[in-house]
Formats: sequence, C-alpha cells, structure tokens
Amino acid sequence: MGFPISLEFFPTKTPEGAVKLRAARQQLYGLKPEFCSVTFGAGGSTQDGTLQAVTEIMAEGCAAAPHLSCIGQSRESIRERLAAYAAAGIRRIVALRGDLPSGYGLGGEFRYASDLVAFIRAESGDRFHIEVAAYPETHPQAKSPLADLDAFAAKVSAGANSGITQYFFNADAYFRYVDELRARGVSVPVVPGVMPIISSTQLMRFSDACGAEIPRWIRMRLQAYGDDTASIRAFGLDVVTGLCEQLRRAGAPGIHFYTMNQAGATLAICERLGL
Repeated sequence: MGFPISLEFFPTKTPEGAVKLRAARQQLYGLKPEFCSVTFGAGGSTQDGTLQAVTEIMAEGCAAAPHLSCIGQSRESIRERLAAYAAAGIRRIVALRGDLPSGYGLGGEFRYASDLVAFIRAESGDRFHIEVAAYPETHPQAKSPLADLDAFAAKVSAGANSGITQYFFNADAYFRYVDELRARGVSVPVVPGVMPIISSTQLMRFSDACGAEIPRWIRMRLQAYGDDTASIRAFGLDVVTGLCEQLRRAGAPGIHFYTMNQAGATLAICERLGL
C-alpha cells in the first residue's frame, strides 16, 4: 500500500486560471491522490466555484471534497449546500468555521466548526466523511493551546472522522499535538498539511495571516536569496522534502499538500519521496 496523499486547490477567478488549474490537476493525478479538496472563500464567497471545481475533479476520476465554512451561514443555507453536495455524489466534506469577510459582524447561526459538524451529522447521518482543521501551532484566535486542543476534541465528539492540519515547518509541534490529542482519548487520524515553498513573499504573507511559524533559519535563508527564485525553489524543495520524510518515518497517516494550484513543487517533492 502506498503512502496516502491528498491535494488542495482553490477555485479560480478567470477562464485562464481554470485552464491552468485543469492542466496542473492532470499532472498531479499521477500521484494517485486519495482525494482533492477545494477551498471556499471568506463568508462563502466562492461557494459556486467550489462546487463546480469539485464536480470537475470527480468527473476526471478522482474523489473530491468541498470545504464548507459556516460563519455567516444559516441552517437553511447549509442544508441547501448539503443537498447539492449529496445530489452531486460527494462523499467527503472539509467542515470549517471559516473566516469572516472584512467589515462583517459575527453573523449566522453557527459559532464554531463543531456546531457545523454536529449539524451535518444530524442532517445527513453517515453520508459524508467529515474532515476538520487542526492547528499544531495553535489557532491564532484560540484563548490558549489547551482551549485549542479542546476545540479539536469537540469537533471529533460532534462527529468528525479525521483532521487536516494547518501547514507547519516544525515537525515537533505536530508530533506533540498528536500526542496531546491521544492522551485525551482523541484517536482519529490527524493528517499533516504541507505547503511547498514556491515564493518567499507569498509564504511570509500567508504565514503571518494564518499563524503558521516559519522557523528563523528558514526565514533568514529565504530573505538572503532575495529575488533568486531558482535558489528559493531548490532550498524549499530540500526543506519540505526533509519535513515530509520526517513525518512519514514517524508514522504520520498521510500528507495533505497545499498545492497553490501548481503542480511542479508537489510533484518534485513526491518524486524525491518515491511516491
């Protein structure tokens, strides 16, 4: 049995973007991903694009999972979404609280991802495999690391089947997080999310926004390369492949790649890993 991987994409905004994304997916299907997930914009802003991308991926012969965020949504809007997903033959959902669009109050009938998971289970029984987010370095809005572990445990109690982590570069944070969950009796698989390093400015921007730590030695090296994209990519490939090797050796249940809608870096990492 090969080592399981999954891939994440985001809906494109232009016809050119859609063509590029289709080409990237065709290249990545050679890795035989277990499934591909498709993200959902703040406040559900790309939900139709999400469903369209998911149905395309399924038509291309790969299992697909839409992200479903509940902030700003009503029970009725989520019920409609679930019906559309069931009608499309979708079997897996990534259930998230989601980000608020800027200038938006705490709207909607769901406060936490655990509320959404409980609602999906109440509405759909066991129809969907439910993935939820996990934060080895602690969610940026969590009151404390312990509160964050409690939040993940609550999602599992509500019916989540497995977790996918925010990306990280510090494997110890992941292993400790999983150990702490196991000590609480939370036994679902927690799949590490991995971000290939394609561009240092993009990585810094994302990491600052989502609370993922870039270790100082990586940050310093990336800054030292300046605009030398070839060196950034070569260094990134070494770092991320090393991280994946460490995760696989220590028994991680799989790897979820944040592809950024590009094939090259993920393919290169998997080739080095012998996948």
